[in-house]
Amino acid sequence: MKTYRIGVIGLGQRIAHVLAAMQEVGWSLNVAAHVDPAPVGAPILAAAGIDPGVALDTPAELFARGPYDLVMIGSPNHLHSEHLNLALDAGFPIFAEKPIVRTEDETVTLAQRLAKGGGPPVFIGLVMRSMSIVRETIARVDSGEIGQLVSIDATEHLPPEHGGYLARNWRRRQEFGGSYLLDKVCHDFDIFGRLARSRPAKVASFGGRSIFTAARAETAPKTYSDGQPAYALRDAGWSSANDAFHSDMDVTDHQNALIEYANGVRLSFHANSHVALPERRWYVAGTDGTLIADLVRNRLMVRKAMDRGKPERIDYGGRTEDSHNGADQSMARDLLATLEGKQPFPVTPFESMEAGLTVMAIDDAMTRGEMVDCAPMWARYDAALG
Repeated sequence: MKTYRIGVIGLGQRIAHVLAAMQEVGWSLNVAAHVDPAPVGAPILAAAGIDPGVALDTPAELFARGPYDLVMIGSPNHLHSEHLNLALDAGFPIFAEKPIVRTEDETVTLAQRLAKGGGPPVFIGLVMRSMSIVRETIARVDSGEIGQLVSIDATEHLPPEHGGYLARNWRRRQEFGGSYLLDKVCHDFDIFGRLARSRPAKVASFGGRSIFTAARAETAPKTYSDGQPAYALRDAGWSSANDAFHSDMDVTDHQNALIEYANGVRLSFHANSHVALPERRWYVAGTDGTLIADLVRNRLMVRKAMDRGKPERIDYGGRTEDSHNGADQSMARDLLATLEGKQPFPVTPFESMEAGLTVMAIDDAMTRGEMVDCAPMWARYDAALG
């Protein structure tokens, strides 16, 4: 079996979990080197028995020690553009965590470069594309089983501990993460665009911070019903804040969005980072049937519109606390199969850029307080693609 020589830029918690999943599903790994002034993912690698390799100060030093079979980018979002361009210059295959980049300008610049071709392959960690339930959802819609797609209602509701982590982690700041939706649910908007087979034409959004605020600091309970302390069970990692309610958070903690796609499909989306009943659910309605994908419980339900019998139910099992439900391992298998030339990776960097732009338009609509016409944004992006 081939041993893959890997270089890591940004040894954070997420990229460490991906590396652990890669080893778990059978990769032969050699993490030769990493660049990170504060590698908070190192304990995760240690628990998995993975040597993080030599610690280096700069990506240039890392690339000088090449070649690599894969360069993995797990740095905070505001560094993705810089690190992607450096890795493209080096010419080694790239895996980068989502979102691919953080701003529209960065997207246009990257699109221009990738459209020219000739560079190394780029794989983006939109991990939900590798979930069995998501693959089945796409297949059912593509097959025409529920008829013409009409509308989608979707949610992403996080338990208090997860929301508190985001309020303390670097993702709480737009300068680092971009926005709450961009970092947390660009996955979902990638899938929605794939299901609709269309780009957003118009978007609207409302959101803000009503949960993790200083005003709630005194009244919010600080323990769970079992006596465990609240909002502090997870290490918040790099550039973290000590308190979820008194941090310098400037992203939303809840948000709603509406999309009208160019082909007439409509979508409503509701996100909240502090709920008692966690949910990540897609209600997909077509002219001939309906599908519900419950991503937290890992269950799919489908029924024809005229069918009075019980709906078809598929329980995929394998539930995990992070609701990835084995997706990290599935993505690791997909990535290995792609590098071995057996299959294409489930998502392209261009699809990742379109998902990112969709969320950026939604955030722009929220900031401006008005419906946004996406046509100018897509024209600029298409011009970059040439």
